[in-house]
Amino acid sequence: MDVQELLRRSGGPVTRDRIGDDLTALGLGPGDTVMFHTRLSAIGYVPGGPQTVIDALLDVVGPTGTLMVSCGWNDAPPYDFTTWPSAWQDAVRAHHPAYDPELSEAEHTNGRLPEALRRRPGAVRSRHPDASLAALGPSAAALMADHPWDDPHGPGSPLAHLVALGGRVLLLGAPGKRFVTYEQPVRVDGVREWRTFHDIDSTDGAFDCSRVVPEGQDPFAVIVRAMLDAGIGRTGTVGAADSRLFDAGPAVDFGVRWIEEQLNAPG
Repeated sequence: MDVQELLRRSGGPVTRDRIGDDLTALGLGPGDTVMFHTRLSAIGYVPGGPQTVIDALLDVVGPTGTLMVSCGWNDAPPYDFTTWPSAWQDAVRAHHPAYDPELSEAEHTNGRLPEALRRRPGAVRSRHPDASLAALGPSAAALMADHPWDDPHGPGSPLAHLVALGGRVLLLGAPGKRFVTYEQPVRVDGVREWRTFHDIDSTDGAFDCSRVVPEGQDPFAVIVRAMLDAGIGRTGTVGAADSRLFDAGPAVDFGVRWIEEQLNAPG
């Protein structure tokens, strides 16, 4: 999308002050610990790009607030490399660099904001390569501590810490699973080693909800709409982006209950 189209959609430049005012109107405030997801182009033309959005978020949550994003690892070895010819597998195992929380790029499909935030001075990134998150602020270290190698979205994970801290989830224009086992290189006590991980399979088609989600619709967006219909969360506009703000605890409880009820309902 070109700049003129972005300007048209957002009614002019979406400045740091404008983003801050919109976030405040949405209900974000000083001291909040917030995990945010955004597609930058949804906001409109933002002078300064990702750094401006991060600055605006920091303005609103203040020095006692903390920002958190989902990073992943852009250059992780493919899950299926263990099915390659033996010589190819051997080459990967011998030469693929270990995941480095400070150097490894965030997954590009997560947008530009996670990479920008994890590079900020003082940011802390979790140790899990495939499910890594990053945070910036006084609660960053506590959120990222001891990220479990297996079930990295469950108990003891940064997401669980977010709920325990009374954190929030901010969507800026962005909204039973199978499990997958895979191998990736990490550095433990200064030594590069390959570890086997067990996690939710979040690839396309891993979550078959076709019976309860209309064809062509995003399952996550359907759950978000159901949550809002139930009176959980607030809606507003940040720049040109339709945005949602939820308290993490009630949102997780609702999402789990919705999935269990809908997928276990008679067909």
